[in-house]
Parts: sequence; structure tokens; C-alpha cells
Amino acid sequence: MAVAIDRRAALAGLLATAACGGRGQPLPTAVAAAGPPSYAYLTPLRLAVGRIEVVPAADPAATRTMPPAPLSPSMVVSAMAQDRLSAAGGPGSARFRTQVATLTRESAGSGGVFTTATERLTCVLRCRIEIISDEGAPAGFAEAEVRRTATRPAGSEAERAQAADEIVRLAGSDLNVEFEYQLRRNLRSLLRAPPSTDAPETPAATAPETSVEPASLDI
Repeated sequence: MAVAIDRRAALAGLLATAACGGRGQPLPTAVAAAGPPSYAYLTPLRLAVGRIEVVPAADPAATRTMPPAPLSPSMVVSAMAQDRLSAAGGPGSARFRTQVATLTRESAGSGGVFTTATERLTCVLRCRIEIISDEGAPAGFAEAEVRRTATRPAGSEAERAQAADEIVRLAGSDLNVEFEYQLRRNLRSLLRAPPSTDAPETPAATAPETSVEPASLDI
């Protein structure tokens, strides 16, 4: 899990830099310092494979993020995979791929003398995990997708950034729930129980490694 920790630390640094590079309005301290969410407190999803690879989306359009956006949707998907998935050992491997991780904005109202202009934010997250046999043949898969929408005041840069941070975190929480449901539904036979705390597992000569996509909700 060292890779996940290093990436969250790096992102936190980027957020702090972004807070100083805006249009004269730094992001709220809580938003700038929070970094991506952690799912490490949840029970690991242990798959009976020797290795799990986490692959980011290859198409830039699949990770379109309209600023201000202090938290990258694609980073949230990767963090979820790194924190939740674990290789329990066994034949074959698993490949987790981010398919879509976008945050878009559109005008929801121009406002007037007594009303404030508003914008509609939409965050879409989709991922897929594939099981691959030692011979390279597909041996199963699970997919998850979520969509979060919200209409917020198109206020200051800091207010818009805070709204974006909120919706991306909520979408990430939704994806975490949906992904676990789909994994247990489609790959149940490959799931293994967490190690017993009374009798720790004997380390293997080569430990399994993990390297580094719902439903629709409105808020």
C-alpha cells in the first residue's frame, strides 16, 4: 500500500500549490489540505490471484475535469482500488481499470437582480476489474458506475472549488459501495476472507503485489 500513500501525499502537495495559483482567492483551508479520501479503514476485498494491477484511464476525454477542481475524480477511483483490493494469492492476476472519471459543469441559471447565478455539476465514475488466467485468457469481470449531480451557486472561485470537492467525494463514496456490491455479485468465488487475527498468515516467499469503474444519485 505504499504506492497509495505516496500518491495521496503527492496530491495533497498539488492541492496546496493550486490554492496559491488561483485568481487571488485561495481555496478554503479544509479543501486545500484534505487530499483524496481514504478507504483503508474498510475490510479489504481479497481476491484469490497472485497480482492486482491498477491501470488509469488512457483516453484524456475519459478523465475530463473542469476547473476549479481541487480533487481529481480519477485519483479518487485509483485510491479506492488501492485501498480496497488485495491479492490473497493464487493463479492468474487481476487488472483494475478506470474507464470514466469526469467532472463537468454547465450553467443552470444566469441569475438576476435578486437571484444568484447557478451551475450544475456532474461527476461520473466508472471502473472495471478483469480476472486473467495464467494462460492470459479472461476468467471473469465486474463493472461499477455511479453518477452524482448537484446544482450550486456559481459564486467565488473558492466556493466553486468547495462544491466540486464535495461532489467528487460523494461520488467516490457511491462508487466504493457499488463496486463492492458488483464484485461480490460477479466474482464471489474468488473472494477470500480476511486473515485471522488469532493466527496470522505465514508470509509467502514472494508476497502478492498490488500495483497502481454505478447507480445514479442527486444531491
